Amino acid sequence: MTFGAAIDVRPLFPRERQAMLGLLRALSPADWAKPTVCPGWDVHDIVGHVVNDYLRRLSGSRDGYGGAVFADDETLPAYLARTNEEFVRAARQLSPYVLIDLLEHAGSQLDAMWATRDLDAPADLNVSWAATDVNSPTWLDIGREYTEFWVHQQQIRDAVGLPGATEPDLMAPVTDIFARALPYTLRGLDRPEGTQARLEVTGPAGGRWTVVRHDGRWRPAASGEEPAARAVLDQDAFWRLATRGITVEDARARATLSGDPELTAAMTTLLAIVA
Repeated sequence: MTFGAAIDVRPLFPRERQAMLGLLRALSPADWAKPTVCPGWDVHDIVGHVVNDYLRRLSGSRDGYGGAVFADDETLPAYLARTNEEFVRAARQLSPYVLIDLLEHAGSQLDAMWATRDLDAPADLNVSWAATDVNSPTWLDIGREYTEFWVHQQQIRDAVGLPGATEPDLMAPVTDIFARALPYTLRGLDRPEGTQARLEVTGPAGGRWTVVRHDGRWRPAASGEEPAARAVLDQDAFWRLATRGITVEDARARATLSGDPELTAAMTTLLAIVA
């Protein structure tokens, strides 16, 4: 198995969105203008970006609409950066109330779309940070979308100083989906057959993920024998590392690393966004 056991996050979308909407409705006009960890974007911009995520996904996965095209020689990260910025700039013309209404209206349509999907079927959009040579399953594609929405909510909460939505049942799937990037993270490091590496995330939303070197690639495995390398991070450090809300160096300073130093160094470069 390339990606590990399937998980179904679809029941969590309405709850995550209600937490987001409750947060946004409580913000003052000054809060909407506060800067965030995303360079050049304030709270209003992140909300506009989430609206873009909702509408673009409905347009592509439900309606089969291709949308913006790649420019000549444009890479996927460059394409996403360009099209995201274009929408965010346009959304600056929209009031907070309009943005909230769009999230509420489009969100229920997204829920209905996800409900029709076969989780084991090939994904509409592959998850490039989990593998580039194997098609992603739908459950991982949908899980990636959940992490996107949850992370943007946390970025807004950080900006305005209102923590929340970190209950284990909401946050643990984010940690779990991000951990599916571990085999791809280690792809450049060859090791003897059967070598294991283990990621441990501490906290109520944490867990333990082991990968093993088998048939020339790293694959998810049950935790068994003592691994050749172990990286332990708390849940807050892990999600921020995976989205580059903190640097690799900051994550390593917060981690406990043991065993093969090349493997542990690679494990602390885990990235679960397109960048």
